[in-house]
Amino acid sequence: MASIFTKIVNGEIPCYKIAEDENYLAFLDINPLEKGHTLVIPKKETDYIFEIEDDAFAGLHIFSKKVAKALHKAVPCKRIAMAVLGLEVPHAHIHLIPMNDLGATNFMKPKLKLPAAEMEEIAEKIRKAL
Repeated sequence: MASIFTKIVNGEIPCYKIAEDENYLAFLDINPLEKGHTLVIPKKETDYIFEIEDDAFAGLHIFSKKVAKALHKAVPCKRIAMAVLGLEVPHAHIHLIPMNDLGATNFMKPKLKLPAAEMEEIAEKIRKAL
């Protein structure tokens, strides 16, 4: 069965798209830890990030770097944190999280609930910074 991320790649589920190429997709997390929290995924579904072929693994990180730089320009923060957890969705993904302190990456804290208009505004700012 296809993961929720594969359904996003296939256009079956909408997302707040940030960037895309033939192999990778970046979109806002709908349950963000911080404003601008972005997910970067390979389009080819692989459950565990360390099972991705070397070239695709490197490509995922290079694509993530491009997105992280735009995110840093678009969302006021000190740094962009990168996290790979891999338990919540069986599709490899990287979290890019704007941070001003270490608490920004606490996955146990309550998630933000942002209105759709604000999510689209954030996504547009990041896209423009690419």
